[in-house]
Amino acid sequence: MLLSFRFANHRSFRDEQQLNLTPAYRDGDPGPAVRVAGIFGANASGKSNCLDALAFMRRFVIFSDREVEPGLGVAREPYRMTAESLDAPSHYVVDLSLNGVRHTYGFALDNDGVVNEWLYHYPLKRRRRVFERNGDTFAWGEDSNQRVLLERIAEVTASTALFVSTIARFDHRQAAPDEPGSEPLRAVYRWFQRMSTRSQPQVGGSYRSGWPQSDASRRTLVELLRAADVGIVDVVEVTSTVTEEQPTLFRPSDLGPEPGNERRMLRNERAHGRASRERKRLKFAHQGPAGEVQFELDEESTGTQHLLGLAIEAADVLSQGGTMCVDEIDASLHPLLTAKLIGLFQSTASNPRHSQLIFTSHDAALLGTIDTEEILHRDEIWFTEKAADGASTLYPLTDFKPRKEGENRQRRYLNGNYGAIPDLSTYLFEQALAARGPVDGEATD
Repeated sequence: MLLSFRFANHRSFRDEQQLNLTPAYRDGDPGPAVRVAGIFGANASGKSNCLDALAFMRRFVIFSDREVEPGLGVAREPYRMTAESLDAPSHYVVDLSLNGVRHTYGFALDNDGVVNEWLYHYPLKRRRRVFERNGDTFAWGEDSNQRVLLERIAEVTASTALFVSTIARFDHRQAAPDEPGSEPLRAVYRWFQRMSTRSQPQVGGSYRSGWPQSDASRRTLVELLRAADVGIVDVVEVTSTVTEEQPTLFRPSDLGPEPGNERRMLRNERAHGRASRERKRLKFAHQGPAGEVQFELDEESTGTQHLLGLAIEAADVLSQGGTMCVDEIDASLHPLLTAKLIGLFQSTASNPRHSQLIFTSHDAALLGTIDTEEILHRDEIWFTEKAADGASTLYPLTDFKPRKEGENRQRRYLNGNYGAIPDLSTYLFEQALAARGPVDGEATD
């Protein structure tokens, strides 16, 4: 699970910021990290850029050894408002709890490639180095029993690729899976693999390749759809047979002029010219006056299609474990449904693997309560704000020492007590409308 994420010089964030998920208040038994974090703020304040920094780190960990060519530099997005930031390195660091052991992994990039990279773990509550990298120079931990293998892979690691990315391609072929020497490397890489990010609503969702296979995931999916009150009472996976044209296996010239070959060729075309395969798809059951009626996905509303993609992803993360990041979660969900989804991640019953949900939202209703129960706890709320120089800042609600009960956070936020709201000017709006002039066909006084 994610304990904290630190980053600097990424998009609108110039200075180092930290999303710290360590519980600030020990209400009950929250574990080593909170399960939910919601980021609120005005338009263009940096909410999406915060999640984008984490998504960038994930993409670079998984794909840097394949998608970045040496000599072509790194396609990063530094803070662009000052010349110094354009050349300064960008930093990304995660603190993770994996199998009960803390791991710290990070790297720094400039326009040319990887400046440094490191991984530490704390198996006995004391820091142990797995590796440190400064440019092309590597240093290894004292307890590594695979040093020869690590050195060999380090020699072929490109200057624009991460060592963690490179070893993930080689290690599974050259090392036994139960050897402990590279286990911290494997564990960190697997965490990034399990993390999912959604930057915008996706019509149709990921069901074409990601329909939940476990009964628990499917039950969670159906529960979310029923809770959404979109009329769906069940989801059914159906299999149909699709016939496709296949290329002819023989041509007349291949058979030669022998008598009867033409007839054999035609029989072969009828036998091999078409092939059948199975295709799986989902149908959605709605309860009608005469019983259940099944609909195809494209017959559902766009909002329902958006919801389906999010529900499938949430069901998988809750079932398998991992971290789910959703940008503008309110773009496709009603506040009550968002509260339901948040509750699933907060509950130890529906989230036994301590999966995490990190999202951005404009919906101040999520800062309030439903049936006197707060939707987000005090240490699950974060804000972003942009200064006059265009640099964003990320800060938690806990900075304001909020009371556990009796504080209307929704109202206080909208009143500007926490900052992170747009500075709207009625005068400028009126001036803009007055300056537009008459529209064609519009009467003037």
